[in-house]
Amino acid sequence: MGRFHRHEDGTVHDHPHTDDHDHDRPVEARDVGDHRGYVETGVSRVAVLEKILSENDRVADGNRAAFAAAGVRAVNLMSGPGAGKTTLLRRTIVALGEQVRIGVLEGDIATSLDADRLDGLGADISLVNTSAGFGGECHLDAVMVRAGLARLDLDRLDLLVIENVGNLVCPAEFTVGESTKAMVYAVTEGEEKPLKYPVMFRAAEVVVVNKIDLLPHLDFDLDRFLSYLGDVNPAAEVILTSARTGEGVDAWCAWLQGFA
Repeated sequence: MGRFHRHEDGTVHDHPHTDDHDHDRPVEARDVGDHRGYVETGVSRVAVLEKILSENDRVADGNRAAFAAAGVRAVNLMSGPGAGKTTLLRRTIVALGEQVRIGVLEGDIATSLDADRLDGLGADISLVNTSAGFGGECHLDAVMVRAGLARLDLDRLDLLVIENVGNLVCPAEFTVGESTKAMVYAVTEGEEKPLKYPVMFRAAEVVVVNKIDLLPHLDFDLDRFLSYLGDVNPAAEVILTSARTGEGVDAWCAWLQGFA
């Protein structure tokens, strides 16, 4: 049995892997392993996943209703580890602090390191460690976000940024009640990532391409990355930034202001 997949109508199914692959992009034939071990458990696994995702979506609807009642716009900000989400948020809070009332729900498996970096800049911060009662998950789900919201006064906010756990796979598959999904991608990660991790790139309304100050020092083809991104998500808005130097941060803040 292969990896599960959820459609826009909420249905979930597995993609069984056989010897007769028919993917959109042709590739050379490769040995990708023997997947027959899942045959006996496939139906049961799909049923469990459907229940998990249905419960998550129910809680997400409640979170979404709470945001709407308070007039808060929520952005689910995703990326791989070390892409620069927190550094970008530091710049964002300082730039927009007097114009937009910002809250951050900070998701990490462990530690308060990122939340501490955002503290004292003027935003309301709520930390959710997934290792503290949530099984150490590599993503935030709607229940975790609901727990974090208990420590925020939504009536005092215009914009909530949910900084998801650093992971290029799971965060995109769990709606948490957000109004939109955005992602930060670092050029140090390689230009092929939209093809290798299409679910996240496809889910994002805007892709912030970060660390562009390093481009002169990298063997990285920006045009190729943008082409791959266009193959996966042609509608995605692209913003080129360096959170370290501040380049492009104004464009990101303008997008957030238009969104909020």
